[in-house]
Amino acid sequence: MDTTTLPPPAFTPFTPADGFDTDVIVIGLGPAGGTAALALATYGIRVHAVSLFPWVANGPRAHITNQRAVEVLRDLGVEREAQRYATPWDQMGDTLFTTSLAGEEIVRLQTWGTGDRRYGDYLQGSPCTMLDIPQPLMEPVLIKSAAERGAVISFHTEYLSHEQDSEGVAVLFRDVRTGQTFSQRARYLLGFDGARSKVAEDIGLPFEGELARAGTNYILFNADLSRYVAHRPSILHWIYNSKAGFGEIGMGLLRAIKPWNQWIAGWGFDMAGGVPDLPDDVVKDRIRMLVGDDDLDIEIVSRSVWYVNQQHATSYQVGRVFCGGDAVHRHPPSSGLGSNTSMQDAFNLAWKVAYVVKGHAGAGLLDSYTPERMPVGKQIVARANQSRKDYAGLREWLAADSDDPVRDGLAKLKEASPAGVALRERLYEALELKNTEFNAHGVELNQRYESGAVVPDDTVGPEEWPQHPELYLQATTRPGAKLPHTWLVGPDGCRISTLDVVGKGKMTLLTGIGGVAWKRAAQKLDLPFLRTVVVGEPGTIDPYGNWHRVREVHEAGAILVRPDGYVAWRHSGAVWDDDRALPELQAALGSVLAQGIDDAARDTEVPVYSTQVVPIAVPQADPGDGSDRENTSTEEALR
Repeated sequence: MDTTTLPPPAFTPFTPADGFDTDVIVIGLGPAGGTAALALATYGIRVHAVSLFPWVANGPRAHITNQRAVEVLRDLGVEREAQRYATPWDQMGDTLFTTSLAGEEIVRLQTWGTGDRRYGDYLQGSPCTMLDIPQPLMEPVLIKSAAERGAVISFHTEYLSHEQDSEGVAVLFRDVRTGQTFSQRARYLLGFDGARSKVAEDIGLPFEGELARAGTNYILFNADLSRYVAHRPSILHWIYNSKAGFGEIGMGLLRAIKPWNQWIAGWGFDMAGGVPDLPDDVVKDRIRMLVGDDDLDIEIVSRSVWYVNQQHATSYQVGRVFCGGDAVHRHPPSSGLGSNTSMQDAFNLAWKVAYVVKGHAGAGLLDSYTPERMPVGKQIVARANQSRKDYAGLREWLAADSDDPVRDGLAKLKEASPAGVALRERLYEALELKNTEFNAHGVELNQRYESGAVVPDDTVGPEEWPQHPELYLQATTRPGAKLPHTWLVGPDGCRISTLDVVGKGKMTLLTGIGGVAWKRAAQKLDLPFLRTVVVGEPGTIDPYGNWHRVREVHEAGAILVRPDGYVAWRHSGAVWDDDRALPELQAALGSVLAQGIDDAARDTEVPVYSTQVVPIAVPQADPGDGSDRENTSTEEALR
């Protein structure tokens, strides 16, 4: 069944319990809010998720879904459902730079890890492939599954305001259909309400950066372009055309939504002239020019405008109110990082909220959210904007002073002369640089967390990076890193990933056959949220020796993995004595889960963190834009 046709769920009132109508209220049902609602419901937390809008996103918007985001879907049990609606990895393919879709190719880049040089890296890095799933198809997967697991979902519901105290948050809503206002009380409020977040404004989150540096027109249209694409499948095509409306990037865009019959055409416009008027005949002529087919049959579906932002919050939380997604990092879609980072914000926060609500952790655990996710948000905002700047080298061959820069530039580019050779050399150098946008495996998977929910390994020195940290994943079991993926063999003889034996809402103690002391320590603690996995025992054997190669600890050592798949603590050396293992494990759990911290003593003022994502450093980019739902529509911007 096509989940996009599901009717909006009706509002269902809560039955108050313990003085609260629900445990958590989530504002916004985009990729971040949907992930939060699904995760919390999966963990058994009462959650009410609301959206101002009548249903899901009304345009394609975010679409690239990287391996880490798919791992989140996998952990939450909806990976296969998402795959049903996605363009598969092998169809995401080559990104073309061409004079038109039917015209002459200039250069081509193998992207999203599909190329010969990177394919193995991506297979080795994750059990999940990348997917291309537009936001209107992703959101129903998340929302439907959240509702099935007990989340209450309300559309046409506007967040108005909130008041928080030491015990909870009272939230005021308005039913958009009736105008009636009502309030609910929850333990925590999560604001995933987009780039113009009212929740972020209400709690006074501090921001750095600027908004609306440049503007882009997006036209969603139906047309059969399979004869131009099926033999060289790709979801992105960049068009050099003298009349394409170059804008900031300097090229027009054709992006596949439903291969190969639904597309977006994109081109920049001069901000000084305001939003351009785009009647049907102008739009169709522009699309035909980008395709290179004057007789193309086109059905225009919708028009939208988005602006290039470069802004991030320096704190994501105040007291019992937290923000994430585009509410705290606002940037263009370059590098495909927006919805992926938003989903990971929600996944990071959801388990922590669930543990505090259930009493598994002290409220101080929640103070780890900003220092872990804010540096990631800052980094991806800079990376997305830098990726736009990096297109400049791909335009150097154009004859800027000519009446037809493409025609005359191509003539120079093809010259059998020293000048022609130099132009071609520079073009290939510029193409290589675009790997930092289209094959940035490290940007997507190399996040390192530093917070109170991570216990550093003091037995080793600083991490060294022999390869480019933006391009290449460096898998490690160091605390603060995502647990490495490698294949084990499960109880039925089939392969299972190391990521499949952790997560699912629980802390996991990983050890080997020699780690009997750790196993017995976990048994003595008998905690409902802690599982023990002994690699080598039936069900998780290591016949390839893959785990042996990547674990970085003795077989009788231990690795403590958080519900989000990140390493919280490890003991690298062998421990054979039960009396030593038990206090070590107790201390690690107590530190990570902030047990014993008094909630009343927490400071509710906005903290500003200086933690950086390690080790990725992106050159400072010009101020920028947002790719969230509100940033794509002029109509929505006026609400």
